[in-house]
Amino acid sequence: MGLFQKFKDGLLKTHQKLAHEIKRIVTASPQLTSATVEELEAALIAADFGMAMTGRISAAVKLAYETQGRAGLDVFSIARAEVERSLPAPAGLLRQPDGLTVVSIIGVNGTGKTTTAAKLGHMVESRGQKAMLAACDTFRAAAVEQLKLWGEQLHLPVIAGAHGADPASVAHDAVAAALARRVDYLFVDTAGRLHTKHNLMQELQKVHRVMSRKLPGAPHETLLVLDASTGMNSLVQARAFHAAVALTGLVVTKLDGTSKGGMVVAIQQDLKLPVKFIGLGQGPDDLQPFNPREFARALFDEE
Repeated sequence: MGLFQKFKDGLLKTHQKLAHEIKRIVTASPQLTSATVEELEAALIAADFGMAMTGRISAAVKLAYETQGRAGLDVFSIARAEVERSLPAPAGLLRQPDGLTVVSIIGVNGTGKTTTAAKLGHMVESRGQKAMLAACDTFRAAAVEQLKLWGEQLHLPVIAGAHGADPASVAHDAVAAALARRVDYLFVDTAGRLHTKHNLMQELQKVHRVMSRKLPGAPHETLLVLDASTGMNSLVQARAFHAAVALTGLVVTKLDGTSKGGMVVAIQQDLKLPVKFIGLGQGPDDLQPFNPREFARALFDEE
């Protein structure tokens, strides 16, 4: 399956809702009236594109209509171009030029951190590099077992401690093991934590400090995993995590199960952080590097 088809299939719910609304709005009137513009803006906001991106698309549509008349009302092409233009170039995983690269996977409960860590490890291995997983969610026994199961299925080594162990200690041991085994990437699965819990955010900071003492500069990459189905509520989470630890990028999961795919654009615009990967399904290969062009096409290609 080609990359565009994966994006198209994964973003089908968002695309179908947008396509239906845009066609209904544009065909309802031969002219672009203020009511038409308001309906278009409402459809974009409902898909969680946010006010800034909605305003950009709306302004571009009005300009095209003013200069070209009815022929300028190709809302699909205009929206696709504006979304693609607003997003930065694709940004893959950071890579240390020499030695181990440590990637911390963080976020609230239920976003898919454990699965993301495993899928990233699988992605790295598939391109000929060595990966290791660290089970630092020691509060939830099921999380450790889930990561071990992923490790067995994908043939990835997993470093884990006992249930209830100090997560910083497990992270320290994982970095030591990764260095000893000369792996390229260590993916650290941290415990889910509410962004409003100050003590849990302090614990995350401790995990990062301990890894940094063992390997200066670690973690080299800190990825916040967001659940697309929560829409713009994810923005509040992202701001809080970014204030507590320096994020380097975002992973947006469960896009295949929501019609709010516009949140990818809105959050990136607000935080000025790259969306590095998006989850488009359940399989190991369904975590895809984010591609702005294919994302915009999948949302706004008119069928």
